[in-house]
Amino acid sequence: MIVAGWVVAAVLAVLVGVVGIGLVGAGLTNREADTARSEADVERELAQAGPAPIPTSALPTASPATAAPTTPVVSSFPTRGGTVVADCDGITSMSPAQGFAVHEQSAREGEFRGVRDDHVRVKVRFACVNGSPRVVED
Repeated sequence: MIVAGWVVAAVLAVLVGVVGIGLVGAGLTNREADTARSEADVERELAQAGPAPIPTSALPTASPATAAPTTPVVSSFPTRGGTVVADCDGITSMSPAQGFAVHEQSAREGEFRGVRDDHVRVKVRFACVNGSPRVVED
């Protein structure tokens, strides 16, 4: 009895799927789009569309030059516990290596810990030297 119920459920699921795909698929395909258009049809439709409008705005004027904003130097640092990404504002992200998890993360320091052994720790400290981020592993 249970097997018959599962068979009926499977058959109904397949039928619903086939009908659903048929209904949705009919709206996605258009028989007119399947036929190629002749060159005469294309020229006639282009002539009916008319010329493209010409913009009436004046030529753009030069604006005063401004200094381009400086983007912060972002660097990634591989460690035994994972990868640390930092810029001179601090640590932006920490991605643990296999077998590790991020235990703590702040702008200036972070810590990876082993997943199986909580005593396996990799601490990292952040510093900015001459505009470049540095991460030191403890």
